[in-house]
Amino acid sequence: MPALKPTEFVAEIVWLGQVPEEGEDIRSGEAGSLTLDFAGPAGERHSSRTRPSCSRVTSQHPRGTEIANVRQLSIVSAEEVEAIRAQMGLETIRPEWLGASMILSGIPDFSHVPPSSRLQGPDGATLIVDMENRPCNLPAREIEQEAPGFGKRFKAAAAGRRGVTAWVERPGRLVVGQALRLHIPDQPVWTELEAARRH
Repeated sequence: MPALKPTEFVAEIVWLGQVPEEGEDIRSGEAGSLTLDFAGPAGERHSSRTRPSCSRVTSQHPRGTEIANVRQLSIVSAEEVEAIRAQMGLETIRPEWLGASMILSGIPDFSHVPPSSRLQGPDGATLIVDMENRPCNLPAREIEQEAPGFGKRFKAAAAGRRGVTAWVERPGRLVVGQALRLHIPDQPVWTELEAARRH
C-alpha cells in the first residue's frame, strides 16, 4: 500500500524567485521558472546537498555541523502573505522581501501541511516538505528598508504563516502558472505528540 496519498488539494505557482549566490541579504529576484536538480534550484544560494547546521537545529547538532540540506526552497502561501500584510498594516509585501523561492495559492493553512508531504508538478518534479518555516528577523530587515517602522511587526504577524521549507525529491522544472498537487503521508497523528511537546 502506498505510504503517500494524493489529495484533491492543488496549488498554483503564482511567483518564483531565487536568492543570488553572492550577497549578504536574503532578498530574492523574480524568476519565471526554476530548474531543479537534487541540490535544489540551479544557481541559487540555498542550493546544495548539505549545509552547515544553524540555530534551528542546535538541540540536535552543534552549530556549523555538516548536515543534509532540507532547506533548499522557501515556499510561502499567497493567502498567508496577505494575512501577514493585513496584520502589519502594510500596503504590500513583496515576495522578494521574504527571500521566497515560491509563492503558491490554493492550499488552506499551508504552513501546517504535514511534514514529509510532497508537492508534485506535471512533469514529475517533486518537492518534499520538511516542516513549517518559523519567522525570523531577516525578512524584517528587508521590510524595514522598504517600509521604515514596519519591520518590527513582521515576526508576530508571520507566526504560523511563514510557509514551509522543502527539498527536491525528483528534479524537474517549475513554471509560474503551473499546478502542484499535494500528497500527504498516509498515517495518523502520533498519539504522544502533545506530551512530547511539553518536555
